[in-house]
Amino acid sequence: MKYTHTGLTNAEVQLYRAKYGSNELEMANQESLWSKLVGNFKDPIIIILCVALGLVLVLSFFGMTEWYEALAISLAVVLAVLVSTLSEYKNEASFRNLQQEASRILCNVFRNGNITKVNIGDLVRGDFLLLQSGDKVPADARIIDGELHVNQALLNGEPESIRKSPATEPRKNDDSPFSNSRMVFRGSVVDEGEAVAVVEQVGENTIFGQLNRELNIKSERLSPLQVKLADLATLISKFGYIAATIIGISFMFNRVVIAQDFDLNLILTYLQDWRVLVQDLLNAIVLAIIIVVAAVPEGLPMMIAIVLSLNMRKMLAEKVLVRKLLGIETSGSINILFSDKTGTLTKGSLEPRYLLSGNGQSYMGYDAIPEKLQEMVRLAILENTFSVLNPNGEPIGGNSSERAIVKFISPEKRSYFHSRSVHRNVIRFDSSRKFSATEVEGDDQFKAVFEEPVITLVKGATEIVMQNCTHFIDETGQRQPLNKNQEEKIMESADGLAEKGIRLLTLAYGSEGIDKEKSIPKNLTLIGALGISDEIREESADAIANDFRAGINVVMITGDRKGTAIALAKEMGLLKNAEDIVLSSAEMNAMDDDQLVELLPRLRVVARALPTDKSRMVRIAQSQGLVVGMTGDGVNDAPALKMADVGFAMGNGSEVAKESSDIVILDDNFSSINNAIRYGRSIFKSIRKFIIFQLTVNLAAVLTALLAPFFGVEFPLTIIQLLWINIIMDSLAAIAFGGEPAISRYMEEPPIKRDANILSPYMIASVLTGGIYISVVSLLFLTVPAFKDFFIRNGAFDIEVFMAAFFNLFILMILFNGFNARTEKFNLLENIRKNPGFLRVMALIIIIQVIITYVGDEILRSKPLLLTEWLIIIAVAFTIIPVDMVKKWVFGFYGNKGYI
Repeated sequence: MKYTHTGLTNAEVQLYRAKYGSNELEMANQESLWSKLVGNFKDPIIIILCVALGLVLVLSFFGMTEWYEALAISLAVVLAVLVSTLSEYKNEASFRNLQQEASRILCNVFRNGNITKVNIGDLVRGDFLLLQSGDKVPADARIIDGELHVNQALLNGEPESIRKSPATEPRKNDDSPFSNSRMVFRGSVVDEGEAVAVVEQVGENTIFGQLNRELNIKSERLSPLQVKLADLATLISKFGYIAATIIGISFMFNRVVIAQDFDLNLILTYLQDWRVLVQDLLNAIVLAIIIVVAAVPEGLPMMIAIVLSLNMRKMLAEKVLVRKLLGIETSGSINILFSDKTGTLTKGSLEPRYLLSGNGQSYMGYDAIPEKLQEMVRLAILENTFSVLNPNGEPIGGNSSERAIVKFISPEKRSYFHSRSVHRNVIRFDSSRKFSATEVEGDDQFKAVFEEPVITLVKGATEIVMQNCTHFIDETGQRQPLNKNQEEKIMESADGLAEKGIRLLTLAYGSEGIDKEKSIPKNLTLIGALGISDEIREESADAIANDFRAGINVVMITGDRKGTAIALAKEMGLLKNAEDIVLSSAEMNAMDDDQLVELLPRLRVVARALPTDKSRMVRIAQSQGLVVGMTGDGVNDAPALKMADVGFAMGNGSEVAKESSDIVILDDNFSSINNAIRYGRSIFKSIRKFIIFQLTVNLAAVLTALLAPFFGVEFPLTIIQLLWINIIMDSLAAIAFGGEPAISRYMEEPPIKRDANILSPYMIASVLTGGIYISVVSLLFLTVPAFKDFFIRNGAFDIEVFMAAFFNLFILMILFNGFNARTEKFNLLENIRKNPGFLRVMALIIIIQVIITYVGDEILRSKPLLLTEWLIIIAVAFTIIPVDMVKKWVFGFYGNKGYI
């Protein structure tokens, strides 16, 4: 098919854009930085800190505490709010930019006399659009050539397709705008047909743009993983509140009872001194509040946003574009993957090799075909294709098979093709029909070849077309009867080629027109069958093998004949054992669901597949508790993509498929699907690593603060020190663990279960081991005289230096445990170079800690330490690493229970 429209010039495009505006739509208003800042002051933890600040200010006013404690809490509040606000704002902006990238649509437009692809936002009023099946209409436009069937459900909720054509009758005043048969509207979907339309409204002036303004409301819906993290945070918060209450009570017990040597008279005397009593009560309340702040993992629900922000750009570099958060979260759990073949497992560069004529003769290349038969083949292809030829004769649009067979014709024989024939009716190719047809009222050139004024050209699957053929064209261009032996010979040739991985697309014509049911015409004359091959991607075999090692069952779903599918599946390593099963669509449909459930673990290929087969396989797999991944690129794939747990659309697929998907694979490569799965697993693991680190700090801080008073140490960690620890375990740790690499080793582990608890047995053991060990070492350090002997200054024990050393010991144990948390392997530096942010954060904490030690003085209860004192606390802190290795060694005996 060829159009003569020239479209706008570049100068006209600039003029119309300035005059009528852009085709960009306003995005939902992002919450301003100031609004987000104010909103974060309403966070419960910030409110609790502000209460603590108020109490400390009261104590400071009466001289019961130092002024710098109030200053420290103020700084902690400001810092917590600023870090949270900036992090959220940056992450939202990053994700927003990626979503804009995901929503970009390329449109076929006539400009400067050529057909070119432009971004949807670059369209202007007056542009000439080429709309084809599977396109999403990018602007409100008036059809001037061709015919479409358009689904406008997004705009008016009506599921039926509406016929659109260049109708001349005016629209009635009381009609809905959507009933205008000449107009197509932005957001609607082309179900069938092809047309040229002139853009009349762009951007906010389209009907979709007006609806977009009304519906531009930010969704507050959380993903399942965010819900799990929020639930975990709530559970731990309850523990934190209980622990804080107990610690507050134990603090008062220490002051009232233990400090008075359990003497009743001293206790009564203490209680009578209301000033001291009130001061201690307020200190107990402030301590309890700070314990709540330290124990409650308020940053946990936001961890997913930080991890995604740090990983989505990496994923984009590996040709994976995330459209929905749920998709990348769930991809790590996929255990069955239904994959298309063409362009995904194969290169998608279809090559027509030769023509098989009706009498069984093979012609290698177009130029080898006899002249009369050659001309018939040329017209049968060019008059019955939904690819459009540009001025150079190169095909644009249509499916990959159509573009391939157009290229079968010599360039010089297609570049000057200009048809004056009239296309009365068309049937576009559909995977359920497996043929396409065009009813042609021919021009003089056409009539001279086919010797009839009106015929229907047909192309499609060999078995579909052949069963309706009664004649064939011989090498001289004459029409001959097709007998049973010839038909069987052609089908045998098709079977033989299929076993070599070559599929046939058969050309025929007939005098019958296209009926209302759009069934294939009868009494066809066979022109020939084109043999088309598609080379398997070099990486497909390795990618499939990796999936099987990762516990993912791969099923290839293809429209090819069973023989072709088997040959290709064997070559790519999908079929290895006699137990592996290949089913055709017909065989599948002859089985009930129970039979398919039984075969599913061994199913490897579905041949001659229909779109309904995909949806059925997804439904059956999900009924067995499997997490299903599905790939697709066509309009008919949309239901299965939506139904699957993770829908993967191909970058070169239809816009409808992309809209229905969770993830877009930009390079259409099966290996990139594996990359998405690997990142899904990595993100889940990064969050789990962060949880191990954070909960270990929570447990250690709470246990130490709870038990130390019973050993005579009222404040093992001061309020200000606890606030610094809280900053380490929340914001800084999230950045450190958020950058963990998506390593290939994760694809050697079983999939994450759909209902997997966010806390695994390994994680619980890690938290208990680290938290209890840090607490025990802390208490031993504080109470065992041997440790105090290392902190003698001027011949006497220096308590201030000793407590400064303890603070550094606690921080160092946390940091060393960070290395433990990032891997379940003994090599703590595994892939550390792939996460330089981890080392930078750890180095930053150490630098700040050293500065605190030497300049913190009374504010942070710090004193400069000698080199020997540093070596002592480093050596003691380092012991957490061998202790954790013992835990890893124990878990090594428990198979996958040893995975994070």
